[in-house]
Amino acid sequence: MTVAAILKHKGNEIADILLTATVAEAAQVLTARRIGAVLVRDAAGQLLGILSERDIVRTIAREGERAIAMTAAQLMTTVLHTVTPVTTVAEAMTLMTASRVRHLPVLERGQLVGIISIGDVVKARLSQQEVEVDNLKAYVSSAV
Repeated sequence: MTVAAILKHKGNEIADILLTATVAEAAQVLTARRIGAVLVRDAAGQLLGILSERDIVRTIAREGERAIAMTAAQLMTTVLHTVTPVTTVAEAMTLMTASRVRHLPVLERGQLVGIISIGDVVKARLSQQEVEVDNLKAYVSSAV
């Protein structure tokens, strides 16, 4: 199974905010959409980073009340780990584990086409395993 299959099932909707969005605005987007991270873009739409709940919580712990007025540009993670639609679920899972990230932007020919989360990857992997178990059961039943 590939990332393309995950996106086909979940959709290509991308939650994003501008560099100038405040932490309070970002938190509102995260809460309203019930997601753990948003992509950060500039006014031209260029992908520049990702801002997660974890980034926000760590900044609040460090900066206190001041964090709420800070901008996405000040908090976002700029080192982005990305995948393509042809990346396998196993490869995505390995990248997430090795990089200690929970969200991966999906790029196709340099263009953003979606984002997947660790939850999406685990769900896809479990689905794969169910199919494999069913196939093995069918094979064993037909061999008896």
